[in-house]
Amino acid sequence: MEDKLTTLHDLPKDERPREKMLQRGAKSLSDAELLAILLRTGTVSESAVSVACRILKESGSLRNLVDMSTNQLMQVKGIGPAKALQIQAGIELGRRLARTSLEEKDFIRSPEDAARFLMEDMRYLQKEHFVCLFLNTKNRIIATETLSIGSLNASIVHPREVFRAAIKCSSASIICVHNHPSGDPAPSPEDLQITARLVEAGELVGIEVLDHLILGDGRFISLKEKGYM
Repeated sequence: MEDKLTTLHDLPKDERPREKMLQRGAKSLSDAELLAILLRTGTVSESAVSVACRILKESGSLRNLVDMSTNQLMQVKGIGPAKALQIQAGIELGRRLARTSLEEKDFIRSPEDAARFLMEDMRYLQKEHFVCLFLNTKNRIIATETLSIGSLNASIVHPREVFRAAIKCSSASIICVHNHPSGDPAPSPEDLQITARLVEAGELVGIEVLDHLILGDGRFISLKEKGYM
């Protein structure tokens, strides 16, 4: 008789993530149980929950899982192309949902709005990315562009690159944003230096630098609010 995959239905009823989610809600599930629902099936010898636990263990953390490529996921025993894509689709839906409320409004009222717009895309990046939000006179976002990808600890960007892009899209003002891969958004001396140069250049060309945000892991610092600009 041919072996079959271990499914969630093979678990005792009170241990099945779907039934648990129906009865108690998604918040009651562990990371592994939520991941098991995405996987749907396990392997011949493991339930989907067991496979999910192993994925999280091998990735090191939920944060590291977000950063794994399709090929890296497929290196985990029991994960083929379909399961790898199911995991990545779930992660991408989460990212898009996090941006939905702001994208519907499409304008920036506060540093929190700008941070929320980019946080899910940038919080897990392993290198520093320098991104600009280009705004019109009503502070609506008209374009977003990554202008620099630096090393693990430093991002290099020149004011001429920033304002060339701003002029190209007829931006009235800009918000600069970059991430700290360490997760700590505290500004470095280099961050303050480039901010001062950007503000000065903006005054010369008539395009105001409204703020410079530094994103960490789920938190951020506004250099404008901190009095650095």
